[in-house]
Amino acid sequence: MIYMDAASTAPPRQEVLDLITPLLTSNFGNPASLHELGHQARRANDWARNQVAGHLGVEESEIYFTSGGTESDNTVVIGGALANPRGRVIVSSAIEHPAVLEACAYLVRVHGFIHKLIPVDEFGIVDLQVAKELIDDQVSVVSVIAVNNEVGTIQPIKELAELAHSAGALMHTDAVQAAGWLDLAELTAHVDALSLSGHKIGALKGSGVLYVSKRCEVLPLLHGGGQQGGMRSGTENPAASVGIARALQLCAEQRQIGAGDGYGEYLIERITKELGKIAPGLVQVTGHREQRIGGIVSLVFPRTAGETVLIELERRGVLCSSGSACAAGSTDPSPVLTAMGYDEQLAHTAVRLSFTRAAKENEISQVASAVVATVKALVA
Repeated sequence: MIYMDAASTAPPRQEVLDLITPLLTSNFGNPASLHELGHQARRANDWARNQVAGHLGVEESEIYFTSGGTESDNTVVIGGALANPRGRVIVSSAIEHPAVLEACAYLVRVHGFIHKLIPVDEFGIVDLQVAKELIDDQVSVVSVIAVNNEVGTIQPIKELAELAHSAGALMHTDAVQAAGWLDLAELTAHVDALSLSGHKIGALKGSGVLYVSKRCEVLPLLHGGGQQGGMRSGTENPAASVGIARALQLCAEQRQIGAGDGYGEYLIERITKELGKIAPGLVQVTGHREQRIGGIVSLVFPRTAGETVLIELERRGVLCSSGSACAAGSTDPSPVLTAMGYDEQLAHTAVRLSFTRAAKENEISQVASAVVATVKALVA
């Protein structure tokens, strides 16, 4: 089997498991305890915070460890809006992750906020002109995903941050899918808050990071023992924190040597070229061809029905998905693709091939062959 669903969850890296195993077995102390096991746990947590801050190019005091991307997104969207309600308006793109969209829906439902959506074009890129019209001095928070989790499109975060800051709003980006492919310090140079998830980059499920600039006020989502400066109460988890720090190290090392660069374009070129020889219009690439990360390839197949391509690919040994894994078993077409202008029938045929920089060249080639063979068989 070849795993092509890293955007849903990436396999844990062995280097991460080797580093955190002692923290789950012998060095299992509570970082708040005053005995030696507690001190060991605290030192591990401090090391992790230092490493994450370094990778993001921010101060250690601006880093908070969470249970994942969803908690990080909820904390900053809800906590940022309530800390600075202004005109009770929040702005996001139309293709945000559900963690952001549902946090906005909560603010609308419970606190009377207005949620405004920035539309996207057929490539999934936000309309900056509309964004400029929507982001005014009534807006509390602007939240736009750095890299879309379904089609891999990279958003113009710098330009959006300039609009948000000129209006006095907090600018947040969900960088969960960006972490393995982009330099995160280039994002934190512009935004006020950023979310990460460990299990998308080879660390543990249930681990995440929230960066919040010291310039901004964000109210905590969780209340309790006051850990992490009161921003995120609850017993700290050194294994999770160390794991995500080590995973970020590995991502940076692989990015520097260009590991995996070109694999996405190879898949697109080979699949479209070989299917084009069979018949025109068998496949369409969704998302932007250039303004995208290399680890997500999203395709739709006009002459197939529903999820038949997905099912047949698994039979041929390729595990992939149709889109977001956080839609809780929904059978509805992708809201990302429909927001980009695709009709529901075509959106139902979507296949997302996603992988980390640790992907192997021979596996990528096998996946391309499997996709071509699958579609050829289905349209014969």
